Amino acid sequence: MNIKPIKTTADYEAALKEIERLFEAQAGTPQGDRLEVLTTLVEAYEDKHFAMPAPDPIAAIEYLMESRDLSRRDLEPYLGSRARVSEILNRKRPLSLEMIRELNKGLGIPAEVLIRPYRLRTAHAPRARVAA
Repeated sequence: MNIKPIKTTADYEAALKEIERLFEAQAGTPQGDRLEVLTTLVEAYEDKHFAMPAPDPIAAIEYLMESRDLSRRDLEPYLGSRARVSEILNRKRPLSLEMIRELNKGLGIPAEVLIRPYRLRTAHAPRARVAA
């Protein structure tokens, strides 16, 4: 297989087969160099054709909490009071710029994720009372 840009599904599958064949190649050898180039081409193709959208900010925070075994209380230094944390995680209040900065700085959540738009839950307006 000649090394060339991956443009089609057939090219992609052929590159994957070649990578599998070269998987045990030693770095610094011609086979190792070929493996490295093919891997880079496959990654570029996958990024273009199979890219996953970034999560919404609340999903990212929830994922971080789960992966680091954090509680809602652990978010208070970044978001404010216990009630504020609840409002944010229940999508009743948007993240403020200051909260985004604190989450980015303190927990390492990328700012690009935190500034993405997301849906808030709107409270239902109370029913009008009818005078008797």
